[in-house]
Amino acid sequence: VFVFVLYVFIFSLCTGLSLRSQGLTALFLAVRLFCSVFMEADIHTMLDFASLVSTLWVIYMMWFKLKATYVKELDNMPLYYLLIPSVVLALIVKPYTHYGFMSEFLWAFCSYLEAVSVLPQLRLMQNAKMIEPFTSHYVFALGIARFLACAHWIIRVIETRGAYLYIAGSGYFWFPVAFLAEMVQTFILADFCYYYVKSFMAGQLVMRMPV
Repeated sequence: VFVFVLYVFIFSLCTGLSLRSQGLTALFLAVRLFCSVFMEADIHTMLDFASLVSTLWVIYMMWFKLKATYVKELDNMPLYYLLIPSVVLALIVKPYTHYGFMSEFLWAFCSYLEAVSVLPQLRLMQNAKMIEPFTSHYVFALGIARFLACAHWIIRVIETRGAYLYIAGSGYFWFPVAFLAEMVQTFILADFCYYYVKSFMAGQLVMRMPV
């Protein structure tokens, strides 16, 4: 998010950026921040707040100041494909806490939505076929971050011999499904990372997406 802020601020461009993906990011950050204030209120709360403010600024710039450089025709992934499944899954599988149903539902919803929030960005790049270096660097960095987060989950599961998936009081299916959501997000970005590395090794500054 902060990389996007730097890009928009320095170059005054939003070419190659998905407004829909930024909107989903703002939504899950806002929901997670709301839950975090009541459930955790730690350093992660401050980081979520800073990320949300930065994302909202990027959205404002894309929608008003830099609208001429935003390619709306390529950013065409229907959001209900992502929102409706996230809501339904959050109603079915959510953590069990003493904070009540709404907090449990919202926490699950933002976790599932985060897993698929990058899809509109990938769809835009797929439509554009040609990806600017800055955008490709950002998405690759996001992929590496998700890979490390997924690796952290796997290590914790191995260290606890599977017990980490069934933490008492968190719902029998919650951690396995949350872990699956983390895996889904990782695999969504894995394909892009493959083509990024392939283009980088070939010395291509502008990345080409497969048809």
